[in-house]
Amino acid sequence: MQRLSFRALLLANEQRSAYGLRYHDYARYRKHCANRTHRLRSSLRKTHKKNEPTQDGHLQLLLFESERAWSYAQDLLTLSLNQPPDASPSASSLRHHATGRFRRAIHWATQLLSTCQSLYTSSRLSALSLLEATIYTLILNGRFLRFRDDFDSALVQLSVARSLLDELADPLNAPTSRDQALASVFADEIGAEIRYCAHELGMERAWDVDSIVKDVGKKERAKLVDGVEEILKKYKEQVTESKGGHHQKEQRILEPLMWEGEPIPVRNPELVDVLLKVQQAEKKLDGGEAHKTGSKKSIAAYDAILSALSDAEDVARRLAESQGSGGSGIPASNVGGAGPGASGGGTTRDVQFVHTYIVYQLLSRRIQRDLLLGSALISQAQVESESRSASTKSKTPSTGPGAATSQSKPTSGLKDANSKDVHPRILTATLKLLDTILQSLNQMRTLSIVDDNPDLAEAVDARVSWTRGRRCLNLAHCYASPPIRKYAEALTLIQHANLHLRETTSHLSLASQASSSGQGDGDDNADLTDLISSPPPNSGTIPFYALSQLEVRLLERELGRVGLRVKRDWFAWNGGVGQVTAADGSEESSKKQKTNKKKPPLFFNIALNYVELDMERLEDRGGGKATMGAGTTANTTKSSANTNTNTKTNTKPVEQTTTTMNTNPMKKSAALDHEDDMQSRSGTPEPSSASALGSGSSNQGAAATLRTGGAGGGLSSLLGGWWGRS
Repeated sequence: MQRLSFRALLLANEQRSAYGLRYHDYARYRKHCANRTHRLRSSLRKTHKKNEPTQDGHLQLLLFESERAWSYAQDLLTLSLNQPPDASPSASSLRHHATGRFRRAIHWATQLLSTCQSLYTSSRLSALSLLEATIYTLILNGRFLRFRDDFDSALVQLSVARSLLDELADPLNAPTSRDQALASVFADEIGAEIRYCAHELGMERAWDVDSIVKDVGKKERAKLVDGVEEILKKYKEQVTESKGGHHQKEQRILEPLMWEGEPIPVRNPELVDVLLKVQQAEKKLDGGEAHKTGSKKSIAAYDAILSALSDAEDVARRLAESQGSGGSGIPASNVGGAGPGASGGGTTRDVQFVHTYIVYQLLSRRIQRDLLLGSALISQAQVESESRSASTKSKTPSTGPGAATSQSKPTSGLKDANSKDVHPRILTATLKLLDTILQSLNQMRTLSIVDDNPDLAEAVDARVSWTRGRRCLNLAHCYASPPIRKYAEALTLIQHANLHLRETTSHLSLASQASSSGQGDGDDNADLTDLISSPPPNSGTIPFYALSQLEVRLLERELGRVGLRVKRDWFAWNGGVGQVTAADGSEESSKKQKTNKKKPPLFFNIALNYVELDMERLEDRGGGKATMGAGTTANTTKSSANTNTNTKTNTKPVEQTTTTMNTNPMKKSAALDHEDDMQSRSGTPEPSSASALGSGSSNQGAAATLRTGGAGGGLSSLLGGWWGRS
């Protein structure tokens, strides 16, 4: 005969979670059970006659009939609790009707159990299937007795069911992690009802469910379940055989999740399924070829694990929302004070903690993937740059001492993305990746498990400040690129990057563990470890974003070099003059910018006014007097002397100089330029010439003195000799 694979608890949990009972919609679940029984009867061609079960559908039909009656009873009980006193169907009549439906559910469950026992005797059903059918019947009987206020008998029934569930939830006895989580879900549900029954019976330790199950369950289960010890022994033998013969057992067993040295409980079959996929993806990620920087297999491995973690986050979020609103995967009875939300806050807190843990892992893997993409972009850009430089060298061979050092250094990540040889499009792409990393870090900082750990919070804050500094440096490179040439904005961004680096240093000093172990004392290049760079074992964190004080210092030096280079480029472009903007905020025409570009800086004129240039000494040291230079210097000296003499005699030196020039127009314009140059570069008067102050007593002599800036004194001597000069 064919061996059946019917699982009562597994099927009931899947159907209840999928069709309304997650949010206590009993009417929807009852309708689903009615439709399912109708389809089963049609497919099996079975009416209400008794036929020998030959397929799983026959056992499923009995289970869905029991579930249909039970859900109807729960719906009626919910209506009786919310029924007004003057309503036509009174609360007592609704409760009486619910009692009848409850009895009908127990009838179908008892028939299911007897059928499973006969199939087990004929070796057509496994011990696990018989145990699940027995547990399902015990739970229904215990809830019905609790509904009838028979707390003593209900406590015995529920304690026996809980003891059998503990046997199934044992990691040594469970065939898979999913079966272990399934038993844990039902054990958590009936735990609240056991506690309620013990409280109604007046037990001293009513809150200690485990001790009650140990005292009552193991003593009474031999009376309620025939041959329970033999069934459990055979079940363990079957589990051992299945584990030994299954070649993929490592894929069915979930490795324990750890956080700060404590295991994270996963007590839901849906979570186990998605976390198993995450575990398989992590094993592929830990392979040899997956760690190659920029390889397609590494990117595909990260995409696979991110997809699995996204599915796990979605499942955990839905479970947390349903339990946070009072829902549960397997609701209990709504009467007697032990409703669906009566299982306590432990399960809800566990699901919320698992959800937060999955979100942390998702964000850390996403940051890893973004860093890998950035390093792949930079390495590809460097390879292209090296190939272009090699082709250029082959065409035009370079000579000189700096030819051997012109090759770029290899890069290892986003930290080397600010090279001058990198294309601006690569800088823009890495800038977007830095924005994504910064968004992930900010979201990670708001998680409760990060906020509760001060060291981890400081480590995340250090990465946030570091990423902001890198982002400012990338933006500065984009602003200082030749098409844009906004050097003022680039220098401002570099200043902001320096501030972020100071924040990074302070956070790293708080989050580092080198102070306790004595590492890094007196060594500037020592790497200070934290919970992200080098997490301890069983901490639950992965090293996804390495950062040290040495890298901070290297970035600080790079900021200094880039800032100096930007200043030099700005000075070479337009002499350091800021960009001129119109009244409406738009830039002026390129013609005006070119005009501003030709203007020399102001300190050139000041230097020529205050620095004495001894041309005769320079000519002697140069080996002789130059014809043009000597003539020009002599003329300049004589003109200065004539200017001072004419100032004292109240004459106009500019007019005299002009009249002595040639009447040729070209030579006349050159002479005018020479005259302007003499006036702008005339020597600074000595303050000791006080005798000239008395001789220039007339108004005309004072005016001439102010115009020519000679040695006459007055306002010119007070202003330092530069009055009237450009």
